[in-house]
Amino acid sequence: MPRFTPAQLQAARDRLVPDVVAPDLRVLFCGINPGLMTAATGHHFARPGNRFWPVLHLSGFTPRLLAPAEQQELLSYGLGITNVVARASARADELTAEEYREGGRLLAAKVARLRPRWLAVVGVTAYRAAFDDRKAQVGPQERTIGDTRVWVLPNPSGLNAHWTAATMAEEFARLRVAADDDGAGAGGAADAGSGAAGGVADEAAAPVRAAEPR
Repeated sequence: MPRFTPAQLQAARDRLVPDVVAPDLRVLFCGINPGLMTAATGHHFARPGNRFWPVLHLSGFTPRLLAPAEQQELLSYGLGITNVVARASARADELTAEEYREGGRLLAAKVARLRPRWLAVVGVTAYRAAFDDRKAQVGPQERTIGDTRVWVLPNPSGLNAHWTAATMAEEFARLRVAADDDGAGAGGAADAGSGAAGGVADEAAAPVRAAEPR
């Protein structure tokens, strides 16, 4: 990965990073918003220490560990990446409540257009803010967007001490099984939510999002 000076990273602030999307994906993963490293490189979840790519592999979504620069390969596995808020920032707490709400509206429209089987929001605090669902927990949600079901995953930031890579991979794998189960309907999603991993500590127990450098 190229090295960037602090000035180069700051120059990436507010930059937009293209989505990795296509119609009819198995899972569309949705981050909070791009961090400065992601904006500088154009690669999602590019900050060193972010566990998204290792956990994606550990959970069986990808047959090998992909580098952020290989993000387009996700499409061949029926996977994609977008964000709740499009603009890049150094920290997630730089985003306003209105940006989250507007991001939720735009995300719902995008999902309705692309029709993924599952929308997976990585970060329960971001999901709560975007969809005004203060009681949401990690796991499958009752909410649907058209025929798309919704799953909330733990924030893969290295600063999220409530989840290890192993416990994150367990939760990601539960989603993978649900996404691969062609016969899973609303009842299947509810059954998936009964696993033990869904009861692991709620991210909102500590203000991880507010403190997280992007």
